Amino acid sequence: MDTFESLRASLANAFSQLGTQLAEYAPKLLGAALLLLVGWLIARLLRGLAVKLMHVLELVLHRLWRGPAGKTSALPSASVEIVGTILFWVVIVFFAAATANVLGLDAFSSWLKDLMAYLPTLFAGLVIILAGVLLSGFARDLTVAALAALPEIQRLQISRLVQGAILVTAVVMGADQIGIEITFLVVLAAVTTSAIIGGVALAVSLGARTYVANLIGAHYLRHAFEPGQRVRIGALEGTILELTAVSVVLETEQGRASVPAKVYNEDTILLLAPKATDA
Repeated sequence: MDTFESLRASLANAFSQLGTQLAEYAPKLLGAALLLLVGWLIARLLRGLAVKLMHVLELVLHRLWRGPAGKTSALPSASVEIVGTILFWVVIVFFAAATANVLGLDAFSSWLKDLMAYLPTLFAGLVIILAGVLLSGFARDLTVAALAALPEIQRLQISRLVQGAILVTAVVMGADQIGIEITFLVVLAAVTTSAIIGGVALAVSLGARTYVANLIGAHYLRHAFEPGQRVRIGALEGTILELTAVSVVLETEQGRASVPAKVYNEDTILLLAPKATDA
């Protein structure tokens, strides 16, 4: 009987102490819950504002830059969502650290404070990478527009190489800002950039070879001939109508023919006497 009474008294004392501790700790729990709720609401609000601001920036980009064939530059939708999500969790971590401090969780609070101290560095690195994504898109469109004289396939290939080079550089810079060991990335970026530059130079030289040959041929054609003269170029015979920057336009019996100016260096051009009717 005494044992039962002792056990009952121990249990009653334990529950009494637990109730006292809960009563003392309840305000802290309630305050922590309210703090987390406020943090969650602010985080959602800031994420929505960030996404809207990014869309406004996208509209500004549409107005400022219009790529080839009316193509407009836009922010990747994934990038917009990433920025909003990062801002959301930054706010959540900040309020979680404050909540841990209110509850007296010193170890957890210290860890969150260290994380908060690192977040600006992480955010700066991500901003550098995002800026590289945007800049690489602009560079791609500018390259396509600047190489209008080349075939479309070569223009697209060169523009993608330029975009890739800028993107790799941005990733390396962002990783360095974040604190990632980038020695291997730098070596890889250097090799990749060298290969890209070599490929661009080779593509441009191969693509522009015919164009340059026509420019040179047109220069000498303008010195050797003039509109109104009758010439024979290979199987074509007719009157020169125009000497353009890259071709010679003939009026033949079959119709108007445009001959590449490089023919000056590749074939014989015979100057014919005017027809009796022309005289």
